[in-house]
Parts: sequence; structure tokens; C-alpha cells
Amino acid sequence: MQAGRTRRGRWRGGVERGMTLLEIMIVLAILAIVMGLLVGPAVIDRWNEARIGTTRMKVNKYAVEAFTAWSAAHPERRCPDQLADLNPYTNGGDMNDAWGQPLVMLCGGSLPAGARGFAVMSVGRDGRPGTADDLKSWE
Repeated sequence: MQAGRTRRGRWRGGVERGMTLLEIMIVLAILAIVMGLLVGPAVIDRWNEARIGTTRMKVNKYAVEAFTAWSAAHPERRCPDQLADLNPYTNGGDMNDAWGQPLVMLCGGSLPAGARGFAVMSVGRDGRPGTADDLKSWE
């Protein structure tokens, strides 16, 4: 053993050689809380923006691409019977928005003002139609 050191690795006079595991854990916990408060809301906002963007693309894919292809294949019909009829003209068969709600098909007499021919909408995050978070192919 070196002169001036105790068996526990501390210098005489009470000065410690390093940090204990508990001190390191406390510092990490404080950093995690600070990062959670600063970074967490930004990550959640980005996640919600991604959901909106994904749903907007899906709504437009059904309303523009899939319906156009379906119309060319079925010139004698004005509207498909259901949204699932357009699935062969899309890459996927999932007819739900990013929040798990089914997309709504509007055609013929059910078209809202401003929409022509065919429209698709998502009721958005709240799951209720007619609210500000609805995503519509005609807007």
C-alpha cells in the first residue's frame, strides 16, 4: 500500500478519488428528466406530424390515384361500392388512418360541398367527423 492512502482508495484529508455509483445514477436521472422535459414534447410533435402526413398521403392515394385507375377499369360505373374496391389499385390493403380509424369514402350523393366525383376523408385523431382535425382529399 502506498503511503498516504487508506485501504478504501481515499486520500487522507477526506478528498475522494472518484464518484460513487449512486452519485452517477443521480446525475443520469437528472439528465433523463431534463431531456424528457425538453426533447419529449418535440418528439411527440414530430410523431403527430408524421401521422398526419401519412394519413394525408393515404387519403390522396385513394382519392386520386386509386380512383382514377378504378374509373379507367370500370367506365360504366360512377362510384365503387366500397373503398375496398380500390385496394387492387394501391400498394396496400390497410384502409385505416394512422389512428386506426377507417377511412371514409364519399361518392355520388354523399359528396360534400367543394368535392367533385369522388372523395376520401379521415376523421382524424379525435375520431369524430366534422372537427378541425379531419383530413379531406378535397381540401
